[in-house]
Amino acid sequence: MKPDLFEAPDYYNLDELLTEEHKLVRDAARSWVKREVSPIIEDYAQRAAFPEQIIGGLAEIGAFGPYIPEEYGGAGLDQISYGLIMQEIERGDSGVRSTASVQSSLVMYPIWKYGTEEQRKKYLPKLASGEYMGCFGLTEPNHGSNPGGMETKFKDMGDHYLLNGAKLWISNAPFAQVAVVWAKNEEGRIHGLIVERGMEGFSTPETHNKWSLRASATGELIFDNVKVPKENLLPGKSGLGAPLGCLDSARFGIAWGAIGAAMDCYDTALRYAKERVQFDKPIAATQLQQKKLAEMITEITKAQLLAWRLGVLREQGKATSAQISMAKRNNVDMAIKIAREARQVLGGMGITGEYSIMRHMMNLESVITYEGTHDIHLLITGMDITGHAAFK
Repeated sequence: MKPDLFEAPDYYNLDELLTEEHKLVRDAARSWVKREVSPIIEDYAQRAAFPEQIIGGLAEIGAFGPYIPEEYGGAGLDQISYGLIMQEIERGDSGVRSTASVQSSLVMYPIWKYGTEEQRKKYLPKLASGEYMGCFGLTEPNHGSNPGGMETKFKDMGDHYLLNGAKLWISNAPFAQVAVVWAKNEEGRIHGLIVERGMEGFSTPETHNKWSLRASATGELIFDNVKVPKENLLPGKSGLGAPLGCLDSARFGIAWGAIGAAMDCYDTALRYAKERVQFDKPIAATQLQQKKLAEMITEITKAQLLAWRLGVLREQGKATSAQISMAKRNNVDMAIKIAREARQVLGGMGITGEYSIMRHMMNLESVITYEGTHDIHLLITGMDITGHAAFK
């Protein structure tokens, strides 16, 4: 088992932009990843299994709803702290960060923002502690980039709702106790419903044979005449804007998380280049490898600045959905390109589980697609700057 020797790059002294609390939160997450994730993650990824024993640790470092107020079990931190935690977790593995992102932004966030006080008190403390794990049901077999076309529906049966439909590509589904599910009522209006494991007709078959996010549990949500109590409806917001508000929070976390994956690939490639000797000198002394490494640190630095500024805007309540889309798209694209270049620096060793790069590369193929595809985010920016929607 190789020791985790990761050293975070900070070429523009961005630590000076962070508060002492930010750095304490980040360093606690970094230490936990080195201690609890790095030693086991390659084995779990190879076996395509999620390490459920780390759930308690994720809760302890504040990874579940870090910005949720303390009265509901959260850490009451700011948005930059949330981003930094996601960065450190994804430095370990994108699948583990996905678990935390879903719990925080797609389950806890809508209950906090759109739920009743009773729902907040019932679910949020258990989700923050990891006693409950959650998942988010939006994407369907026939509706990915166009979630407004969803076919999952619910009917008012007087004393309860009757839910029917299916969701696909759902992180945490196989083991989640709670699902925040988006469905249309009889008038075609989208609402959020809290569905609990054990409700008759609700099942969560696991998705197998993935080449990406192998250390993350992915599944389906199947609703066959599920009776949902009326008090499980999220009353605070309806329409497509409700789930999209959750996705804004998740995409913000991804914009930071992807930096972590890129930093890990860069640090691995830099360390290897200094140690690998060919033609009587380290390959770090050759022009082509220096070009790769110099471009990596440049792109990481640009992404760090983009994420930090977005964090400031989001904390001030000024960040737009389009700005979040730009950061998600840019930073994930940056990370996947760095993973591919870093793999080349390592040559044949880059494809082995001895190093993290190939695992990051495969994981990022999912990250670049979920929470809005690479192309869709481009069109969101295009619509924002031109005023014309090119989706149809």
